[in-house]
This record gives sequence, structure tokens and C-alpha cells, in this order.
Amino acid sequence: MTTFTKSALLTALMIPAAALAQLDVGQQLGSTEADVRAALTGMGYEVQEIEIEGNEIEAEVMLDGVELEIEVAMDTGLIIEIETEDDDDHGDD
Repeated sequence: MTTFTKSALLTALMIPAAALAQLDVGQQLGSTEADVRAALTGMGYEVQEIEIEGNEIEAEVMLDGVELEIEVAMDTGLIIEIETEDDDDHGDD
């Protein structure tokens, strides 16, 4: 029987979740709302809202309490911008 330390077991459990959550500018998600939703959901994100604005698909997603806005070019299906939801709020009110 193999014995694992707590840290080795925790590391083994956390690595797959971190790998699934990784998003990068230039990453392919798809060129339709359905493609983008499926890709993000498959990575573990909760899609809160998704809409088309101009030639971009904008998705508001959440993972582990962090809200992101993902912008995807419809012509290429590539991520063109990733913002944290509070990037627009600088407390200048």
C-alpha cells in the first residue's frame, strides 16, 4: 500500500483544478456564443452572462470568487482581452 503525505495529496488534488482554470490572451475558445460557453464551462468557470457586442463575444465568468470579463474575437475565436471585474472600478466616485 502506498502512503502519501498530506502536502503531496493536496498538491495532486489542486494541480488539475489550476490547469483547468488557466485562460490566456490568444487562446482559442470558439467563434460562437455556444462554443465560448462550452469552453469556459469545461474549464470550470461559471458563465454569468454572455453577449455579442460588435464583432466580439463578451463573457462574464466567475471561478473561486474571482469575476472576469473575457472578450473573444468572433472571426478568429481567440481571446483578445481578459479583465478582472473591478478593473473598471477605481474608486474615483
